[in-house]
Amino acid sequence: MQVETLKIFCDVVRLRSFSRGAEANGVLQSAASQAVHHLEQCLGVALIDRSHRPWQLTAEGRLFYEGCRDVVARYRDLELKVRRRHADVDAVVRVAAIYSVGLGDMSQYIRRFSESNAHARVHVSYLHPEQVYESVLEEKANLGIVSFPQRQRELTVIPWREEPMVVACPPQHRLAGRKKIALMEIAGEKFVGFDRDLVIRKQVDRFLKKHGVPVEIVVEFDNIEAIKRAVEVASGISILPEPTLNREVKVGTLASVPFAPDGFVRPLGIIHRRGRELYPSTRSFIELLRNEHWKES
Repeated sequence: MQVETLKIFCDVVRLRSFSRGAEANGVLQSAASQAVHHLEQCLGVALIDRSHRPWQLTAEGRLFYEGCRDVVARYRDLELKVRRRHADVDAVVRVAAIYSVGLGDMSQYIRRFSESNAHARVHVSYLHPEQVYESVLEEKANLGIVSFPQRQRELTVIPWREEPMVVACPPQHRLAGRKKIALMEIAGEKFVGFDRDLVIRKQVDRFLKKHGVPVEIVVEFDNIEAIKRAVEVASGISILPEPTLNREVKVGTLASVPFAPDGFVRPLGIIHRRGRELYPSTRSFIELLRNEHWKES
């Protein structure tokens, strides 16, 4: 017994007409008559006494009508609450991102998104890489942005962009100002690295080992901002994604030096929970991220 059938019955009774009740529900009069007849068959009683002109409700019909009005009203109220909740959820795109994505870059994307999606907004949480994965898997975030994205059965990975890795050093360092250096020129240098458990640290170590370049790790941090501050005070040099150095290079607190062989990049990816339907606003934000980056490349 569907709610739609109950509503047709209630409208027929309320409007005192099969034709008007049918019209209120967008169906033919014959369909309204069949709906009422179906209810009577299910209940095993007559709800409408058709022997009178105009027809009248039976005692059972009056009892059923009073109860149906409450059921239909409660269902419509629940339906409205669910739709409103869906609209509220769709109105917020929750993004979990690693710190080094860059607040400035992300702010530009959010501004462009807001210009064409006035009904929606983006909320970004900057987290440790492991926490980004956890947030997406636990559905606290619709999307995650990570570097060197790891394939997992529960996640879908969408490639986003690749950032060249460069040498970061103080402006007074012997390598600063060079247009390009041979990777071997950093051999033996004091080096500010990422924590050993981070994927980016493992990638940097693998790259240096591949080219036979030893460095002296003097201090380790779990985020790029801390590494940059350490390099600024001449604790050592580091290898970092080029875009993350833009602000410091502009104000002159750090130098960014490409090296040869080049080709070492940090891939960034967008992740979301596999098997979960993405809300329209979330899909729109993914599309904007990918399209805007393509324009800038």
